[in-house]
Amino acid sequence: MSAPASTSFLSSRRGRRTIFLGSLALLVVGVGAVTVAYFGNTATVVATPASNKPAQIFTARQQVPLDKQARRVAGRFIQTAVAREDLAEAYELTHPELRQGMSKKEWLSGNIPVAPYPVEKIETATFKVDESYPNEAILEVALLPPVNTKLKPAIFFIGLKKSAVDDVVGWRVWYWVPRASAIVPDSGS
Repeated sequence: MSAPASTSFLSSRRGRRTIFLGSLALLVVGVGAVTVAYFGNTATVVATPASNKPAQIFTARQQVPLDKQARRVAGRFIQTAVAREDLAEAYELTHPELRQGMSKKEWLSGNIPVAPYPVEKIETATFKVDESYPNEAILEVALLPPVNTKLKPAIFFIGLKKSAVDDVVGWRVWYWVPRASAIVPDSGS
């Protein structure tokens, strides 16, 4: 007798392997579906209490023209702290947040959290008001280096707050940082 011309799919090795792998894939998908359905979201549900109070609506702070005294304090801070010319006066112009807990004696050492920059004339600096509120202001200051230096012009952000420090209410600098990268000497000259 001769062998049948075609063998059935179930009796071939390839067929049994295909059925086995298909069944295994179906089992894995089924176990995954049961796990997700059973465990689902395991987060703790926190009920948000209902309230009959009106909703709080965010309103932007009203900007005001920059106080002239704030501009003067910014200029003096640059001449004293940034230029490292009069650190005693700079300490008085600085908000406690910028002082970072430093005593006046520590401040006078010159190792202060203020990026230095040589300032010859504050009159050449340009100030741009970014934000100005009754008790807070943020400015951009463009400083030009002295003529015979290889430094490039630099732009800094300066933040001022009007607050009481040592029982004296006035504007104080609480933020001073370069706008871009660190100061790099110009190698082209």
